[in-house]
Amino acid sequence: MNRIIRGLQQINDDQRGHATAGVPAFAAAIAAIALGIGAAADSDVVVIISGIVLGVGVLGASLGQHMGVDYDVFRRLEELEK
Repeated sequence: MNRIIRGLQQINDDQRGHATAGVPAFAAAIAAIALGIGAAADSDVVVIISGIVLGVGVLGASLGQHMGVDYDVFRRLEELEK
């Protein structure tokens, strides 16, 4: 179990990818597809729900990137300035 936790921590600390913004973006992509299907099928409930999930997913991806990537860059810059 400790090996799994260490592996996840290493993935989280790795600078090659930032999955924090990827999960909400993936949810937004699925919601966009569901929105198109719901609109084509003339299903109001599917359109409303998928539209809300799409909006939240886009905002979540933006916030995730800001917190996951930008905050780390700003922290490093501040450490360099000291």
